[in-house]
Amino acid sequence: MRFLSTLLTVALTTTLAFAGDTIKIGVAGPMTGDQKETGDQLKSGAELAAEAINKAGGINGKKLELVYGDDEAKPQQAKVVAEKFANDPDVLLVVGHFNSSCTLAGQTTYDRVGLVEFSPASTNPTVCEKSRWTFRNLYRDDFQGELLARVAMEVMGAKKVCVFFDNDDYGTGLKDSFVKKAKEIGLDVAQVEAYTRETVDFSATLDAFNAKKPDVIFVSGIYNAAASIVKQARSKGIKAQFLGGDGLKDDALIKIASDAAEGLVLTSPFSIEATSDKAVAFRKAYNDKFGKDPGTWAAQVYDAVMQGAEAIRKGGTDRAKIREAMEAMNTKETGYDGVTGVTYFDKNGDCVKPAFVEIVKDGEFVPHEKQLK
Repeated sequence: MRFLSTLLTVALTTTLAFAGDTIKIGVAGPMTGDQKETGDQLKSGAELAAEAINKAGGINGKKLELVYGDDEAKPQQAKVVAEKFANDPDVLLVVGHFNSSCTLAGQTTYDRVGLVEFSPASTNPTVCEKSRWTFRNLYRDDFQGELLARVAMEVMGAKKVCVFFDNDDYGTGLKDSFVKKAKEIGLDVAQVEAYTRETVDFSATLDAFNAKKPDVIFVSGIYNAAASIVKQARSKGIKAQFLGGDGLKDDALIKIASDAAEGLVLTSPFSIEATSDKAVAFRKAYNDKFGKDPGTWAAQVYDAVMQGAEAIRKGGTDRAKIREAMEAMNTKETGYDGVTGVTYFDKNGDCVKPAFVEIVKDGEFVPHEKQLK
């Protein structure tokens, strides 16, 4: 009995010591629901980063533990996830959310308690402007939208375009900047129409677009709806080229749309063909662990976890000091040099990074032969 009692005491002491030697980072995104494929990328990228961090000794000698929050790509659920993380004092930083509407929905809670929200994907222009606690490691929609308008004209040779946008924060913000720039450079914007996440049949709008005879149809939304739009368009014999932003960058788009996705052009914050030493090493490590190439969002989250860990190393377990450490990464020299390039922030927590132009060719996303600067 004395021996068993001693074993129990040792086991309990070890468990308590381990808990004290753990640092938590929250990872928020659509782990289930109609954007689950994106959630899978978020998880795999975060998992690979945590593994690398822990193999290298953790954060200030403590093991990094990831805590996942499933917002289902729904703003109301994002608020629930934000409360969960905010009320856990061991969560020192949140990597997320994915959708702009979810990042904005959780923002009030993160601001209230003082917890860094570091989005690897939300591009709506207002995301960082409204909060001192929100940062992101990719471009804004006003930058991406302007670039996409130029892609339509300079890469795809368009003279007339139609615009189909998801009526949420991401889809609307990207649409607005695209349309504004298109008109500035002389593109004829023939028609602009909205859809919602619940839309299944896009026939009426596609028929109206086809009557306008556009060279390009720009889809401002997420991959699953875009896949249905492209598939339905091709089944109707519509020949217009399709263009989209980074929300379309998911293997599920090609899986759902199949051959209809061929020739679709999009912009992305990360290309699998990136040739920096860190990008090449990341691709190999991801392949070794998961047996496939990483997607854009796996790379974005990998860098976000790595950069968040660096801020925690500098700020310790004080959430306010962690925010200060993030804010101090405000030049190329003080920024985080990762697989997606160097991330550093302006006064709002925004970062300026380039976008790659890609095309679906032979069932894969590959770099377009023409890139814009």
